[in-house]
Amino acid sequence: MATVLFVDDDKEVLLINEKFFTSEGYKVVTCSNSRECISVVNKTKPDCIVLDVMMPGLDGYTLCREIRKASNTPIIFLTGKTSEDDKIEGLVTGADDYMIKPYSLKELKARIDVIIRRVSMMQKEKNTTGQLIFGNFVIDKLAHKALFKGEDLGLTNREFDVLVYMAERPGKDVTFEELGMALFGYYDDADRRSVMVNVSRLRKKLEIDFETENLIETVWSKGYKFTGK
Repeated sequence: MATVLFVDDDKEVLLINEKFFTSEGYKVVTCSNSRECISVVNKTKPDCIVLDVMMPGLDGYTLCREIRKASNTPIIFLTGKTSEDDKIEGLVTGADDYMIKPYSLKELKARIDVIIRRVSMMQKEKNTTGQLIFGNFVIDKLAHKALFKGEDLGLTNREFDVLVYMAERPGKDVTFEELGMALFGYYDDADRRSVMVNVSRLRKKLEIDFETENLIETVWSKGYKFTGK
């Protein structure tokens, strides 16, 4: 049984989510105080965190950064903020997905299912695969780390997923749609921006050396290509 933690200062929203997801077979944990959230995460070890953005005390973005210091648990933001910049900020802070309020409980469930399934598949892969090595650049799938000359680049979950997907297909064009499907389990034109933001963030972390800075090439109007050999 998967455990989902809902964090929201609106207790009525928490009650609605708890009732629906419990009926769908999840173990549900709720938290209405953002400052208590870290201890709840450490205690309950959820499979996914659904996090409201606009909360008193620590807002969702700040709380996400704090969670990311200690946990790679997938995070989905729920927010009434609708601008593209708000969505990008959510992804930059380390969230795995972003939904606008009001939202469909069925769609939220689908997105949670996709994320939990993806993480489960990654865990299985870790047990059967080792490292992808490109000179001094090493992708350690077991440790979930990317290293250059032994130094951890500190990638987020999304950045690591993007890197592994492309690195496993060196020299091949990877389209925006392929990356979107791999990351989110679905794709429409509006998701291109999210894909581009994640790739851009990854590229910045690869700019540490000439050996890594050009590992990802842009394929004009189509997507990207991993050039490592």
